[in-house]
Amino acid sequence: MSLIDLPTRAVRALDNRVVLISGAHGGLGAAAALACAEAGATLVLLGRKVPKLNRVYDVVAQAGQEPLLYPLDLEGASPDDYAELVDRLYAELGRLDGVLHCAAEFRGLTPLEHTDPAAFARALHVNLTAPWWLSQACLPLLKRSDDAALVFAMDDLSRVGQPYWGGYGVAQHGLAGLVGMLSAELAGGPVRVSGLQPGPMSTGLRSRAYADDSDGQACDPARYGAACVTLLSSAGAEHRGRVWTVRA
Repeated sequence: MSLIDLPTRAVRALDNRVVLISGAHGGLGAAAALACAEAGATLVLLGRKVPKLNRVYDVVAQAGQEPLLYPLDLEGASPDDYAELVDRLYAELGRLDGVLHCAAEFRGLTPLEHTDPAAFARALHVNLTAPWWLSQACLPLLKRSDDAALVFAMDDLSRVGQPYWGGYGVAQHGLAGLVGMLSAELAGGPVRVSGLQPGPMSTGLRSRAYADDSDGQACDPARYGAACVTLLSSAGAEHRGRVWTVRA
């Protein structure tokens, strides 16, 4: 057989990339983990529920990629905890090429006037402050990559800006501002910042907002796995500094 006849494997979109996914055992996080594994990524799966992380691990491993698990509760984690995460990631893998934020905290619709102050603060922290702390810790390592992506999964701002969405809704609008601000600050560098706004998904979070959701709009989060791969790959450059609204 001549050299030209040797069989080759097609290059996948995330080959040779290390990707960290927060909220990896949630609906979108788990779907993104599988899609990214199938696209060739080496994955670090972060979440607070170890049994659920283990189930995602099994699915991803079956796709031919053995991920690393990093149990961490964003509610209680400090900036030092995120710095330790990055140090351990660098020691283990030597690089980081993408971060996908899928973790979310939502306990249900409540009038702001009657929202428990601690619940409001928790929603702001888990949905906005903690993703930024994690991103800030990861930036020095992301900047070592020739092409890195920082992606924030977001809810529909027109929906969560309506009454009763509380701290969760406020945090989602904060994420939109963060995407634009951080992208402008990192313009010209190797780290791309973008947001992903999927359509309605059949998840536990949605069920807490719509107890009787029978409109048929919500779909399997797996429908958005390809969009996650796009934003984490070189093709995501098209969406730099933008919130990409995707409909399945």
